[in-house]
Amino acid sequence: MTLKIFRSFFYTTITLLLSVESTAQKVVRYDLYVKDTIVNFTGKSKRAISVNGQIPMPTLTFTQGDTAEIHVHNELKESTSLHWHGLILPNKEDGVPYLTQMPIEPGTTHIYRFPIVQNGTHWYHSHSGLQEQIGMYGSMILNKKQDDSTFRKGIDDLPTVPVIISEWTDYNPNNVHRMLHNATDWFAIRKGTTQSYAEAIREGHLNTKVKNEFKRMLAMDVSDVYYDKFMLNGNVESQLSQFKAGEKVRLKISNGGASTYFWLNYGGGKFQVVANDGNDVEPVEVDRLIIAVSETYDIVVTVPEKNKSFAFQATSEDRINHTLLYIGEGEKQAMAPLPRLKYFEGMKMMNSMMKMNGDLDDMGMNMSLNQMDMNVVMYPEITGPSNAQAKENGANQYNSNALSDIVTLNYAMLKSPHNTSLPKDAPVKELKFELTGNMNRYVWSMDNKVVSEADKILIKKGENVRMIIYNGSMMRHPMHLHGHDFRVLNGQGENAPLKNIIDIMPMETDTLEFNANMEGDWFFHCHILYHMMSGMGRVFTYQNQSPNPLIPNPKLAQRKLFGEDRKLHSMAENDFAINGNDGMFMLQNTRWSIGSEWRLGYNNMHGYESETHIGRYIGKMQWLMPFIGFDWRYRKLHNGESGKNLFGQVNTKDERRQLSIGVAYVLPMLVTLQTEFYQDGNLRLQLMREGIPVSKRIRADFMVNTDKEFMVGARYIFNKNMGLRSHYDSDMGFGVGFYLNY
Repeated sequence: MTLKIFRSFFYTTITLLLSVESTAQKVVRYDLYVKDTIVNFTGKSKRAISVNGQIPMPTLTFTQGDTAEIHVHNELKESTSLHWHGLILPNKEDGVPYLTQMPIEPGTTHIYRFPIVQNGTHWYHSHSGLQEQIGMYGSMILNKKQDDSTFRKGIDDLPTVPVIISEWTDYNPNNVHRMLHNATDWFAIRKGTTQSYAEAIREGHLNTKVKNEFKRMLAMDVSDVYYDKFMLNGNVESQLSQFKAGEKVRLKISNGGASTYFWLNYGGGKFQVVANDGNDVEPVEVDRLIIAVSETYDIVVTVPEKNKSFAFQATSEDRINHTLLYIGEGEKQAMAPLPRLKYFEGMKMMNSMMKMNGDLDDMGMNMSLNQMDMNVVMYPEITGPSNAQAKENGANQYNSNALSDIVTLNYAMLKSPHNTSLPKDAPVKELKFELTGNMNRYVWSMDNKVVSEADKILIKKGENVRMIIYNGSMMRHPMHLHGHDFRVLNGQGENAPLKNIIDIMPMETDTLEFNANMEGDWFFHCHILYHMMSGMGRVFTYQNQSPNPLIPNPKLAQRKLFGEDRKLHSMAENDFAINGNDGMFMLQNTRWSIGSEWRLGYNNMHGYESETHIGRYIGKMQWLMPFIGFDWRYRKLHNGESGKNLFGQVNTKDERRQLSIGVAYVLPMLVTLQTEFYQDGNLRLQLMREGIPVSKRIRADFMVNTDKEFMVGARYIFNKNMGLRSHYDSDMGFGVGFYLNY
């Protein structure tokens, strides 16, 4: 009897313990070791950052209801951080240095701990500097419980494969950032997309090119950076050979690229989109989609035939290259790459949309939700040999689904299977933003202000926040909100899809809304890494919130945060010619420019001269720059006289030590008019244009001013830092030689 009682007690105790264990919160721990490493993706050994010895970072997997405990061990010689993209979590766990935590310093360990309150495909990445570009990105999969009421049979029980798409450049990302701010066209040369005058003439688009520059625009640009490689899960090409004919697989795709959008196509036919940004959507069948930087999509593909393997292809938006994942156990089936873009058609379109003051003219089309793609005029697979037929369709000339049998996903096609309505009795705070910026100086902002120039946006807990965002720039921007999902108002009523990224194309207006239910400081920013680092973002903060214990000195943290978009970028050039030495050095940031240029002759007749200007750029397009300066020059006078300038004043150009004040303004055709008053009362007007794209690698320059000086020259570009230059200077004479730039 005693034994029976003991057994009964034992089994009851075990049952109770198992019951408690099954309802207890499961803690899932990961240890991540962040280290410098060397990689070789292109035949050249380059520095990268690995986590646990791998790139991409390890895939982190949780189930809704778990508690994540992630120990980040920083073994770098610099600070780092990790942001859990798309996750709803306590603000201090969000991983933004100087905003939600202080950086993880070298040799230290930081523990992130937060509940997993959602499911879906997400990813994680460094939010420190440009570390994401060189390896710090990885997939993060949050699984549903099988007894979840939202579990969808035939979809959520399919075999899944996490896929993270990325890009690689052999250039140091800090150098990439600097080159972008210095308006280099080296990336266009690498891509073969310079759109020079010679190319325009050859393609019958000389008038298009002239009109483009008359409106003070640079060549048509689709993607900022040239990348050496594109990869899926760290490989240029790979295969999932475990899947057979008739089987389906769910690809959980994240765009972990720093600045590249990707076209997604499947060689086995159409595919189903079943989730976006970690949130379920009603299945929709398409031929292709474009995934914005940092977006995630879940798609279902089917292997259609036996003994064959079909390509899932991710192609960079500029169509320079692609990466492949073959699905199936058989022979790989070749898949044609997407055709190259028709850039001059894009330039022609851009000319029609840009006003002379730099504003965009949408011609009353009220575009939104990616339904009208301005770039469609460049897609040969949609418009054919010419887009004459498209032009006859009016506004439909930009609607790829109206022009072609190829079904392209847009946001209006997304519908949540659940009611996503916000609380109806909550007060509404409406905010309007314009996305602003330009490629000429690589300045990206909101309402013409960068993060460091704008106040935090105060919101109240419990209110519904509605954002109406218009893209007034000529580039698309993937805008990401931390810590919240927002509803995209797309005509689906109470089933509007939930997202945390919205890709807003030029001239689009999109409306988003979310309930303010998570206190803290939350970043809202463009997820193109180089746009974010240039200042395109805002900080949302809750009124009367508690202090963040991880930010012990808020004022210091704010200065550090603001320092990112205030950073000065350097530029230098020197020409070693037979008649002398010409050079320049410049420091610039979003608003300010400090620059010096010099000319040194090899004899007294040529002499020397230098000019230094400190100026501030004004206006949305930054065509205007007031400045102060100093001019110091000496040259042996001809016949003992310096002569007069065009205004009849005694010309001091041969011997001058003068302070000045002036203004520079960019005229049509990208010619800079510089008006400068010297302390002795002299006035100088100067017209100058540098970098005229004559051909793919030849650039022309000219300068003329009222001191009766002039210069004409041309250069041939060998690589990003070197070329051959020939020029004639009215003071220095003819010269030819090599130039170096940085």
